[in-house]
Amino acid sequence: MSSNIDDRTLHELYLWPFASSVRAGVGSVMCSYQMVNNSYACANSKLMNGILKDELGFQGFVQSDWLAQRSGVASALAGLDMTMPGDGLRWQNGESLWGSRLTEAALNESIPMSRLNDMAMRIVAAWYQLSQDEWPAPPPDGDGGPNFSSWTDKEVDLLHPGSDDTTKGVVNKFVDAQGTGNGSHGILIRKIAAEGTVLVKNEGQILPLYRLASGWGSGAVDYPYLVTPLEALKKAFDPEKVYLSSHPTNKPPFKATPSILTEQDICMVFINSDGGEGFIASDGIRGDRNDLYSQKGGDKLIQSVAEGCGNGQGSTIVVVHAIGPVILERWVDLKGVKAVILANLPGQESGNALADVLFGDVNPSGKLPYTVGRDLEDYGKGGQVMYYPNEVVPQQDFREGLYIDYRHFDKARLLIYGCLELNIEPRYEFGFGLSYTTFEFTNISLTTTKPKTPYPSPRPATRNPPTLPETLPPLSETIFPAGFRRLKEYIYPYLDKSTVIKKGRYPYPAGYEDVQPPSAAGGGEGGNPSLWDVHGIINVTVKNTGSRGGQEVVQLYVAFPENVPSEEDQSSAAASKVVDFPTKVLRGFDKIELAPGEVRTISLNLTRKDLSYWSIKQGNWVMPTVGTFKVLVGSSSRRLPLTVEL
Repeated sequence: MSSNIDDRTLHELYLWPFASSVRAGVGSVMCSYQMVNNSYACANSKLMNGILKDELGFQGFVQSDWLAQRSGVASALAGLDMTMPGDGLRWQNGESLWGSRLTEAALNESIPMSRLNDMAMRIVAAWYQLSQDEWPAPPPDGDGGPNFSSWTDKEVDLLHPGSDDTTKGVVNKFVDAQGTGNGSHGILIRKIAAEGTVLVKNEGQILPLYRLASGWGSGAVDYPYLVTPLEALKKAFDPEKVYLSSHPTNKPPFKATPSILTEQDICMVFINSDGGEGFIASDGIRGDRNDLYSQKGGDKLIQSVAEGCGNGQGSTIVVVHAIGPVILERWVDLKGVKAVILANLPGQESGNALADVLFGDVNPSGKLPYTVGRDLEDYGKGGQVMYYPNEVVPQQDFREGLYIDYRHFDKARLLIYGCLELNIEPRYEFGFGLSYTTFEFTNISLTTTKPKTPYPSPRPATRNPPTLPETLPPLSETIFPAGFRRLKEYIYPYLDKSTVIKKGRYPYPAGYEDVQPPSAAGGGEGGNPSLWDVHGIINVTVKNTGSRGGQEVVQLYVAFPENVPSEEDQSSAAASKVVDFPTKVLRGFDKIELAPGEVRTISLNLTRKDLSYWSIKQGNWVMPTVGTFKVLVGSSSRRLPLTVEL
């Protein structure tokens, strides 16, 4: 599949977190399976050489996702530095697109030796950057080396799995990475899971109650333990005062045994909407979800419980574990549904974290990182599911541009006010989340620290990159050493004695040898250093007006000036004369904890990058200097009581 995207959208939406990661000193970036603008990501010179390594100043190495490399010389020239896991076009066939072929490509001068040296330098530089040179040496020189194997759970097993070598040794040291005491991972994970839990409905203040997990794929993990919600609830309730019954099934026997519902005061229903990677299927889902509804009959289960709980007089609490937004419309307004918790994928402390929130030991402070719409159609054309290929190579055009999630819903809201009946008000907006207490926002002020100027400072005159040697090694150094034992399926850079090197002119793309000027948006790790210059400081006063201590996430959005002249080529009839901006964009947030009645003033910075848009014509970030920015502050994308102008 090819993800097709314009340059402005790429920069303003999808490149932003990569720039922040590079600025933080990340050692490696992975290129994906998919094509971008019909070039494989792992052979896309614009992305790897032009944007990542030049514009963002990335000093580390680019590695492929597993089997995402689809070419040899071309991917090397495009900026790929490491192929993973080493196999070529097919899994575990031992035939690498690099290995000995990369050696041949260097010797026949298809790939410059300077490029090969650059690959090695970037990999070794990251090794030093992360202080891996300070680790204990592996056997026989020390007791260091890898402490786990992805091939086996045994302590002693094959040293070279997948090969014809049967030698065994210690491959799993079972190092306890969980920690102990106050520094244990369990405490931190429980805290993160509880703080990330989002309460979106709490009718009649049914919560807090009084003492009367993961997807699948290469990102999934084996938990050292898992505390289920049921386990945690059993521990939390006093068994002498509370009768707790459980039915861990998607189809409880409500008809055969109606008392399991009618005799309850409070009922809790757990549903999920899960997904993962496409190489594994589960319940008809191959990777991405087929829709935004709950799975395994979750909606029907909630409806049955809400109707029958306490013979129609009970209160139902719904807990949703999901990887993203879920459509709640089939049951969220039912009379019996009093509370809804979106618990995300909380990990091994799932049950304890949920119990902390349910019983008020932790005041919920999670906010939605997405909009919960009322229907899949509400998310616009860019949010729809491609169920069948639309071409031999499926084409996914990001025609929504900058208008994703809350930006899309904001734009549709304006159209509604313009008398177009679209009716796509979200169920719960981006950034929304309830608390057991209340907060008040007042006294917004702005301090200008730098004047508005159109462009970042000129690219800094940094040190020139090292000049890497182009000298080819003698062929004798590239041949398998005498007596070298080759392992089956393993990949080596060495050549056989019979290898004949034929030099010729590689069909480089047009313009390959033209010297390209460095990007004006670059000059430092993460981009031009002046993009992080602070141009404004926003101060806001927040007060906890409730009776419980709690945390609030202060959110800052920016609305760009109106009628900013466009720099597009006006010869096209479709060209806009003004720059198109979303209604507002999130530019900062901070979480603060306040005791009842406590008042605090917090500060949020606005950088040049926060106040700039990407100009395709200039190939640079541009800050509008005519017109007025509006800065909006509040508790969600649609609850912004404070405004100030810049």
